[in-house]
Amino acid sequence: MFNARQLVRAVFLVLGLAPAVLAQSAATEAAFDKYVTGAEARILHQRRSTETFLSIDLLSPAQREETMTRLCRGEIVIEPAVSSRREIPGGLIHDWTGTVLIPGATVAQVLSLVRDYDHLTRYYSPDVLQSRLISHEGDDFHIFMRLRKHKVVTVILDTEYDVHYGRLDGAHQYSISRSTRVSEIEDAGTAMEHALPAGHDHGFMWRLNSYWAFAGASDGVLVECEAISLTRDVPTGLGWLIGPFVQSIPRQSLQFTLNATRQAAAAQVSHK
Repeated sequence: MFNARQLVRAVFLVLGLAPAVLAQSAATEAAFDKYVTGAEARILHQRRSTETFLSIDLLSPAQREETMTRLCRGEIVIEPAVSSRREIPGGLIHDWTGTVLIPGATVAQVLSLVRDYDHLTRYYSPDVLQSRLISHEGDDFHIFMRLRKHKVVTVILDTEYDVHYGRLDGAHQYSISRSTRVSEIEDAGTAMEHALPAGHDHGFMWRLNSYWAFAGASDGVLVECEAISLTRDVPTGLGWLIGPFVQSIPRQSLQFTLNATRQAAAAQVSHK
């Protein structure tokens, strides 16, 4: 009986697709960087004004009212940012924006939670298995997280990020998080644990950037996160195995993250 990891290896062997063939190419990286440059220009332009700070601020009055009604009901509103998935040479870019309302909380409380980098497993387990602050200077942080992603197969990733925080005022603050390292871990948690060399992984996630915004509201805090990630494309014959992972995990991970943030912040509010 195959376990999930052995199943992945067997399928690759049968189809003659060694991990090296799946490697992230320079063209893939360049296309992702170009996409991110455009996305960041759009996002930073929004963050310059309280009138455009959140994506819902760009909606028509009727659409914004409808979205706020959903948020007040406790929904997490997730929509594709421009296009939720874009094919590039050798890869797929996934771009989703999610918003949640945290009743009774303040921007300072939510920021304190998401910046608690040594203890993120308290709030984001089982998606975050380990976390720690590597370095910190002013509004700039370098952090480590070990992530667990599961859909048909379970993948463990060691990741590092540069995170910068900015603000318009106390009620309008934001962060930019860019991945600087993503390593797929084989045999995680065993004596055989090791990182797959760059270019020899299976491409379940190559990059992950997150753009957060925190805006005070009359009844709490509106939290927005746009997550832009890069995965390998889905090869012919492997759609049944890899397709569900690379296509649904980005949206599901954003949903989980925003829900966990709301739950953790709400718990802190209730104890004060």
